[in-house]
Amino acid sequence: MSNFILPLIAVLIWSANVIVNKLAVGHIFPAEIAFLRWFAAALILTPFALPILWRRRQQFLPHIAQYATLGVLGMAIYQGLAYSAAHYTSATNMGIILSLLPLTTLTLAVVVLGDVLTAGAVAGGLLSIFGVLFVVGHGSITHLADQGIGVGDAMMFFAMLAYAIYCVLLRKWHLPLAPLPSLYAQIVFAVVALLPFYLASQKAGISMDNLPELAFATIPVSIAAPFIWMIGVARIGPRRATVVINLVPIFTALIAAFGLGEQLAIYHLAGGALILAGVALGEFWHLPIRKSRELAPKLQ
Repeated sequence: MSNFILPLIAVLIWSANVIVNKLAVGHIFPAEIAFLRWFAAALILTPFALPILWRRRQQFLPHIAQYATLGVLGMAIYQGLAYSAAHYTSATNMGIILSLLPLTTLTLAVVVLGDVLTAGAVAGGLLSIFGVLFVVGHGSITHLADQGIGVGDAMMFFAMLAYAIYCVLLRKWHLPLAPLPSLYAQIVFAVVALLPFYLASQKAGISMDNLPELAFATIPVSIAAPFIWMIGVARIGPRRATVVINLVPIFTALIAAFGLGEQLAIYHLAGGALILAGVALGEFWHLPIRKSRELAPKLQ
Protein backbone atom coordinates (compact mmCIF):
# COMPACT_ATOMS: atom_id res chain seq x y z
CA MET A 1 0.00 0.00 0.00
CA SER A 2 2.88 2.37 0.73
CA ASN A 3 3.88 2.22 -2.95
CA PHE A 4 0.62 3.96 -3.83
CA ILE A 5 1.36 7.00 -1.67
CA LEU A 6 3.44 8.88 -4.27
CA PRO A 7 0.96 8.39 -7.16
CA LEU A 8 -1.85 9.43 -4.83
CA ILE A 9 0.03 12.63 -3.92
CA ALA A 10 0.54 13.43 -7.62
CA VAL A 11 -3.14 12.81 -8.40
CA LEU A 12 -4.17 14.97 -5.43
CA ILE A 13 -1.98 17.82 -6.74
CA TRP A 14 -3.46 17.52 -10.23
CA SER A 15 -6.99 17.43 -8.79
CA ALA A 16 -6.28 20.54 -6.74
CA ASN A 17 -4.99 22.25 -9.87
CA VAL A 18 -8.46 22.03 -11.41
CA ILE A 19 -9.67 24.05 -8.43
CA VAL A 20 -6.79 26.52 -8.84
CA ASN A 21 -7.89 26.97 -12.46
CA LYS A 22 -11.24 28.17 -11.14
CA LEU A 23 -9.68 30.38 -8.46
CA ALA A 24 -7.54 32.07 -11.11
CA VAL A 25 -10.63 33.25 -12.99
CA GLY A 26 -10.90 37.02 -12.64
CA HIS A 27 -7.35 37.37 -11.28
CA ILE A 28 -5.27 36.43 -14.31
CA PHE A 29 -6.08 35.71 -17.96
CA PRO A 30 -5.90 32.12 -19.30
CA ALA A 31 -3.13 32.72 -21.85
CA GLU A 32 -1.21 34.67 -19.24
CA ILE A 33 -1.14 31.99 -16.54
CA ALA A 34 -0.61 29.21 -19.09
CA PHE A 35 2.54 30.93 -20.35
CA LEU A 36 3.89 32.26 -17.06
CA ARG A 37 3.65 28.92 -15.20
CA TRP A 38 5.73 27.10 -17.83
CA PHE A 39 8.12 30.02 -18.24
CA ALA A 40 8.73 30.03 -14.48
CA ALA A 41 9.12 26.24 -14.45
CA ALA A 42 11.68 26.50 -17.27
CA LEU A 43 13.66 29.11 -15.32
CA ILE A 44 13.68 26.95 -12.19
CA LEU A 45 14.74 23.79 -14.06
CA THR A 46 17.34 25.41 -16.34
CA PRO A 47 20.34 25.15 -13.96
CA PHE A 48 19.64 21.45 -13.41
CA ALA A 49 18.32 20.25 -16.77
CA LEU A 50 20.06 22.38 -19.41
CA PRO A 51 23.58 21.00 -18.72
CA ILE A 52 22.22 17.45 -19.02
CA LEU A 53 20.35 18.31 -22.21
CA TRP A 54 23.50 19.86 -23.67
CA ARG A 55 25.54 16.73 -22.87
CA ARG A 56 22.83 14.58 -24.45
CA ARG A 57 22.34 16.81 -27.50
CA GLN A 58 23.33 14.06 -29.93
CA GLN A 59 20.44 11.99 -28.56
CA PHE A 60 18.10 14.98 -28.41
CA LEU A 61 18.52 16.64 -31.81
CA PRO A 62 17.29 13.72 -33.99
CA HIS A 63 14.06 13.74 -31.96
CA ILE A 64 13.58 17.49 -31.60
CA ALA A 65 10.31 17.52 -33.60
CA GLN A 66 8.89 14.80 -31.39
CA TYR A 67 9.76 16.64 -28.18
CA ALA A 68 8.22 19.80 -29.67
CA THR A 69 5.01 17.92 -30.50
CA LEU A 70 4.79 16.55 -26.96
CA GLY A 71 5.37 19.98 -25.43
CA VAL A 72 2.65 21.56 -27.56
CA LEU A 73 0.10 18.80 -26.90
CA GLY A 74 0.72 17.97 -23.26
CA MET A 75 1.51 21.40 -21.91
CA ALA A 76 0.50 24.20 -24.26
CA ILE A 77 -2.81 22.89 -25.65
CA TYR A 78 -3.90 20.83 -22.64
CA GLN A 79 -3.24 23.48 -20.01
CA GLY A 80 -4.22 26.41 -22.21
CA LEU A 81 -7.65 24.90 -22.91
CA ALA A 82 -8.10 23.88 -19.26
CA TYR A 83 -7.50 27.45 -18.05
CA SER A 84 -9.95 28.74 -20.65
CA ALA A 85 -12.55 26.08 -19.78
CA ALA A 86 -12.50 27.21 -16.15
CA HIS A 87 -14.19 30.47 -17.24
CA TYR A 88 -17.24 28.61 -18.57
CA THR A 89 -17.81 25.44 -16.52
CA SER A 90 -17.51 24.16 -12.97
CA ALA A 91 -14.44 22.54 -11.47
CA THR A 92 -16.56 19.44 -10.80
CA ASN A 93 -17.46 19.13 -14.48
CA MET A 94 -13.82 19.63 -15.44
CA GLY A 95 -12.71 16.82 -13.16
CA ILE A 96 -15.40 14.46 -14.39
CA ILE A 97 -14.56 15.10 -18.05
CA LEU A 98 -10.87 14.61 -17.26
CA SER A 99 -11.74 11.16 -15.89
CA LEU A 100 -12.27 10.05 -19.51
CA LEU A 101 -8.49 10.23 -19.97
CA PRO A 102 -7.65 6.55 -19.23
CA LEU A 103 -10.28 5.15 -21.59
CA THR A 104 -9.52 7.70 -24.30
CA THR A 105 -5.83 6.78 -24.06
CA LEU A 106 -6.74 3.09 -24.23
CA THR A 107 -8.88 3.66 -27.34
CA LEU A 108 -6.16 5.64 -29.09
CA ALA A 109 -3.61 2.94 -28.18
CA VAL A 110 -5.78 0.38 -29.99
CA VAL A 111 -5.88 2.57 -33.12
CA VAL A 112 -2.34 3.96 -33.11
CA LEU A 113 -0.30 1.24 -31.40
CA GLY A 114 -2.33 -1.80 -32.37
CA ASP A 115 -3.09 -2.79 -28.79
CA VAL A 116 -5.61 -5.55 -28.14
CA LEU A 117 -9.23 -4.37 -28.39
CA THR A 118 -11.17 -5.82 -25.48
CA ALA A 119 -14.85 -6.17 -24.66
CA GLY A 120 -14.21 -4.15 -21.51
CA ALA A 121 -12.76 -1.27 -23.51
CA VAL A 122 -15.81 -1.11 -25.78
CA ALA A 123 -18.44 -1.52 -23.04
CA GLY A 124 -16.54 0.72 -20.63
CA GLY A 125 -16.04 3.40 -23.26
CA LEU A 126 -19.75 3.53 -24.10
CA LEU A 127 -20.69 3.61 -20.41
CA SER A 128 -18.21 6.41 -19.64
CA ILE A 129 -19.32 8.50 -22.60
CA PHE A 130 -22.92 8.19 -21.41
CA GLY A 131 -21.77 9.24 -17.93
CA VAL A 132 -20.09 12.39 -19.26
CA LEU A 133 -23.11 13.28 -21.41
CA PHE A 134 -25.32 12.78 -18.36
CA VAL A 135 -23.21 15.26 -16.36
CA VAL A 136 -22.87 17.95 -19.03
CA GLY A 137 -26.61 17.59 -19.74
CA HIS A 138 -27.31 18.26 -16.03
CA GLY A 139 -28.85 14.85 -15.60
CA SER A 140 -30.97 14.91 -18.74
CA ILE A 141 -29.96 13.71 -22.18
CA THR A 142 -33.04 15.56 -23.48
CA HIS A 143 -31.69 18.80 -21.97
CA LEU A 144 -28.37 18.11 -23.66
CA ALA A 145 -30.07 17.59 -27.03
CA ASP A 146 -31.97 20.87 -26.63
CA GLN A 147 -29.16 23.04 -25.25
CA GLY A 148 -26.04 21.38 -26.65
CA ILE A 149 -22.72 20.96 -24.87
CA GLY A 150 -21.46 24.08 -23.11
CA VAL A 151 -18.34 25.77 -24.44
CA GLY A 152 -16.42 25.11 -21.22
CA ASP A 153 -17.23 21.41 -21.25
CA ALA A 154 -16.22 21.20 -24.92
CA MET A 155 -12.92 22.96 -24.19
CA MET A 156 -12.20 20.55 -21.35
CA PHE A 157 -12.98 17.57 -23.58
CA PHE A 158 -10.52 18.72 -26.23
CA ALA A 159 -7.95 19.44 -23.51
CA MET A 160 -8.36 15.86 -22.28
CA LEU A 161 -8.11 14.55 -25.87
CA ALA A 162 -4.86 16.46 -26.44
CA TYR A 163 -3.36 14.92 -23.32
CA ALA A 164 -4.52 11.43 -24.32
CA ILE A 165 -2.74 11.85 -27.68
CA TYR A 166 0.31 13.03 -25.74
CA CYS A 167 0.28 9.86 -23.61
CA VAL A 168 -0.01 7.57 -26.64
CA LEU A 169 2.75 9.34 -28.58
CA LEU A 170 5.03 9.25 -25.54
CA ARG A 171 4.64 5.48 -25.46
CA LYS A 172 4.91 5.07 -29.23
CA TRP A 173 8.12 7.03 -29.70
CA HIS A 174 10.31 5.56 -26.89
CA LEU A 175 12.36 8.77 -26.70
CA PRO A 176 15.93 8.47 -25.41
CA LEU A 177 16.27 11.24 -22.80
CA ALA A 178 15.91 10.67 -19.06
CA PRO A 179 12.84 12.19 -17.33
CA LEU A 180 14.43 15.51 -16.24
CA PRO A 181 15.89 16.65 -19.60
CA SER A 182 12.84 15.24 -21.40
CA LEU A 183 10.46 17.26 -19.22
CA TYR A 184 12.64 20.35 -19.61
CA ALA A 185 12.74 20.08 -23.41
CA GLN A 186 8.96 19.76 -23.57
CA ILE A 187 8.51 22.75 -21.27
CA VAL A 188 10.77 24.91 -23.45
CA PHE A 189 8.74 24.06 -26.56
CA ALA A 190 5.51 24.76 -24.66
CA VAL A 191 6.85 28.19 -23.69
CA VAL A 192 7.68 28.94 -27.33
CA ALA A 193 4.22 27.79 -28.48
CA LEU A 194 2.40 29.83 -25.81
CA LEU A 195 4.43 33.02 -26.26
CA PRO A 196 2.40 34.45 -29.21
CA PHE A 197 -0.87 33.90 -27.29
CA TYR A 198 0.61 35.54 -24.21
CA LEU A 199 1.79 38.56 -26.19
CA ALA A 200 -1.59 38.92 -27.91
CA SER A 201 -3.76 38.42 -24.81
CA GLN A 202 -4.90 40.84 -22.16
CA LYS A 203 -2.63 40.92 -19.11
CA ALA A 204 -3.51 41.35 -15.46
CA GLY A 205 0.14 41.29 -14.40
CA ILE A 206 1.56 39.40 -11.44
CA SER A 207 0.04 40.59 -8.15
CA MET A 208 -0.75 39.29 -4.69
CA ASP A 209 -4.20 38.37 -6.04
CA ASN A 210 -2.85 35.82 -8.53
CA LEU A 211 0.62 34.97 -7.20
CA PRO A 212 -0.59 32.00 -5.07
CA GLU A 213 -2.34 30.41 -8.07
CA LEU A 214 0.68 31.01 -10.29
CA ALA A 215 3.10 29.62 -7.71
CA PHE A 216 0.97 26.50 -7.19
CA ALA A 217 0.67 25.92 -10.95
CA THR A 218 4.43 26.32 -11.34
CA ILE A 219 6.07 24.35 -8.53
CA PRO A 220 3.73 21.59 -7.30
CA VAL A 221 1.86 21.04 -10.58
CA SER A 222 4.49 21.64 -13.27
CA ILE A 223 7.60 20.36 -11.47
CA ALA A 224 6.85 18.28 -8.36
CA ALA A 225 3.84 16.22 -9.53
CA PRO A 226 5.45 14.89 -12.75
CA PHE A 227 8.54 13.67 -10.87
CA ILE A 228 6.48 12.18 -8.04
CA TRP A 229 4.30 10.45 -10.63
CA MET A 230 7.28 9.04 -12.56
CA ILE A 231 8.76 7.57 -9.38
CA GLY A 232 5.38 6.15 -8.39
CA VAL A 233 4.76 4.56 -11.79
CA ALA A 234 8.21 2.96 -11.65
CA ARG A 235 7.21 1.34 -8.34
CA ILE A 236 3.68 0.12 -9.07
CA GLY A 237 3.62 -0.11 -12.89
CA PRO A 238 1.61 1.88 -15.48
CA ARG A 239 -1.56 -0.25 -15.34
CA ARG A 240 -1.97 0.07 -11.57
CA ALA A 241 -1.08 3.75 -11.81
CA THR A 242 -3.94 4.26 -14.27
CA VAL A 243 -6.34 3.03 -11.61
CA VAL A 244 -5.04 5.78 -9.30
CA ILE A 245 -5.70 8.43 -11.98
CA ASN A 246 -9.35 7.43 -11.86
CA LEU A 247 -9.55 9.10 -8.46
CA VAL A 248 -9.18 12.56 -10.08
CA PRO A 249 -12.94 13.22 -10.46
CA ILE A 250 -13.59 12.13 -6.86
CA PHE A 251 -10.82 14.30 -5.41
CA THR A 252 -11.81 17.22 -7.64
CA ALA A 253 -15.48 17.04 -6.69
CA LEU A 254 -14.68 16.87 -2.98
CA ILE A 255 -12.20 19.76 -3.10
CA ALA A 256 -14.63 21.83 -5.20
CA ALA A 257 -17.45 21.16 -2.74
CA PHE A 258 -15.43 22.11 0.34
CA GLY A 259 -13.08 24.70 -1.18
CA LEU A 260 -15.28 26.46 -3.72
CA GLY A 261 -18.72 25.75 -2.30
CA GLU A 262 -19.84 24.01 -5.51
CA GLN A 263 -22.98 21.95 -5.03
CA LEU A 264 -22.73 18.24 -5.73
CA ALA A 265 -25.93 17.35 -7.57
CA ILE A 266 -27.29 13.84 -8.01
CA TYR A 267 -26.32 13.91 -11.68
CA HIS A 268 -22.68 14.58 -10.73
CA LEU A 269 -22.66 11.50 -8.50
CA ALA A 270 -24.54 9.33 -11.00
CA GLY A 271 -22.43 10.44 -13.96
CA GLY A 272 -19.21 10.02 -12.00
CA ALA A 273 -20.26 6.52 -10.94
CA LEU A 274 -21.00 5.58 -14.57
CA ILE A 275 -17.60 6.87 -15.70
CA LEU A 276 -15.73 5.00 -12.96
CA ALA A 277 -17.70 1.84 -13.72
CA GLY A 278 -16.74 2.23 -17.38
CA VAL A 279 -13.09 2.68 -16.49
CA ALA A 280 -13.25 -0.41 -14.26
CA LEU A 281 -14.68 -2.44 -17.15
CA GLY A 282 -11.87 -1.23 -19.41
CA GLU A 283 -9.22 -2.07 -16.84
CA PHE A 284 -10.38 -5.48 -15.68
CA TRP A 285 -12.48 -7.09 -18.46
CA HIS A 286 -9.78 -8.21 -20.88
CA LEU A 287 -11.74 -10.49 -23.23
CA PRO A 288 -10.16 -9.71 -26.64
CA ILE A 289 -12.34 -8.66 -29.56
CA ARG A 290 -9.45 -7.99 -31.94
CA LYS A 291 -5.89 -9.21 -31.60
CA SER A 292 -3.07 -6.67 -31.60
CA ARG A 293 -1.11 -6.03 -34.78
CA GLU A 294 2.02 -7.20 -33.00
CA LEU A 295 0.56 -10.65 -32.24
CA ALA A 296 -1.26 -11.21 -35.51
CA PRO A 297 1.73 -12.37 -37.65
CA LYS A 298 2.78 -14.87 -34.98
CA LEU A 299 -0.65 -16.49 -34.96
CA GLN A 300 -0.88 -17.05 -38.69
